[in-house]
Amino acid sequence: MMRNEIYGHFHPDERQFVDKAWEWVSHAGDYHEVKLTEFLDPRQGYILQTLVNRHPDVEVRWEGGSENAERRRALVAPDYRDLSEEDIELKVLSISSGEQKFLTLEHGDYMGAILGLGVKRGKIGDIHVLEDGCHVVVASDIADYLAMNLTGVHRVNVTTEILPVSGLRAAAVKLETVELTVASLRLDGIAADVTRLSRSKILVPIKAGRVRVNWKVEEDPSCGLKDGDMVSIQGFGRFKVLEIGSLTKKGRYRVKVGKFV
Repeated sequence: MMRNEIYGHFHPDERQFVDKAWEWVSHAGDYHEVKLTEFLDPRQGYILQTLVNRHPDVEVRWEGGSENAERRRALVAPDYRDLSEEDIELKVLSISSGEQKFLTLEHGDYMGAILGLGVKRGKIGDIHVLEDGCHVVVASDIADYLAMNLTGVHRVNVTTEILPVSGLRAAAVKLETVELTVASLRLDGIAADVTRLSRSKILVPIKAGRVRVNWKVEEDPSCGLKDGDMVSIQGFGRFKVLEIGSLTKKGRYRVKVGKFV
């Protein structure tokens, strides 16, 4: 299969990943190689699964620690292998602290502390913020390093423990529902309302490639949003379009979004 034929389905920014993923798939099919990937986001997962589906002799197994894991590792292999017993090499880093302030720590605080130790994002899976701490799904090969070196998160002293994946406590996703009425379903309009920025200010991150819709960079402010779309804006968090309702008398759309808290 020609790469150019594949490229047509994806954004030019994604070519580097498409190349890498196609190499894993073709090597599994043609040279019987097995590849365990780093943690992939849902968009990368979609690309890899699409390429696997196009190769008759390749299969993939996904694992991210919990049933609804967002970031997952993939095991790409020739289709005659039984992948059910293979080790996907995941561990859980349990982070806890005796301090009351602990309750105010958020997803970004944990992520910042871990990445601050020089760990690549691809080694880190989902971060589950719990009332009494945090469970982070990590690649086995960096679990010891993190457990030894992670001593503080955002000025709070913490202790760590490594658990098997079976010990993971998955956090329920918390969404703060916001109801808007908007003139159109354009990305810039809805994102401006959710972040409480002006139209002109929201254009800055969009044009700079810092906004993703369904994990794919979206630089077109006029892109229309629909039910179920996931939007992330670097520095402003993420929201999901929960429901596009009826029109108001003045012809505006009623939109319900959920902000991730």
